[in-house]
Amino acid sequence: MIASAIAGIATAQTEAADNESTVNAWKGLGAGIAVGLAAFGAGYSQANIGAAAVGMLAEDDSKFGAAIIFTALPESIVILGLLPLFF
Repeated sequence: MIASAIAGIATAQTEAADNESTVNAWKGLGAGIAVGLAAFGAGYSQANIGAAAVGMLAEDDSKFGAAIIFTALPESIVILGLLPLFF
């Protein structure tokens, strides 16, 4: 990621006339950071929620639906993080 940013800066300094490729590079870098951070946040929260859901199911099997919902909620963060890829 850092090498990509340095390459983008070097490209911007050497070719001032070709600004479109630099803009596209920065858009790609921004989208990659958004997806990566969203996936990291979802994984971090999923670890604690998954452990709690397993403990809840061990005590009471009738709460399976709630456990699935609580486990699936952090994954919606990744879906929202994928939105910058399309713009």
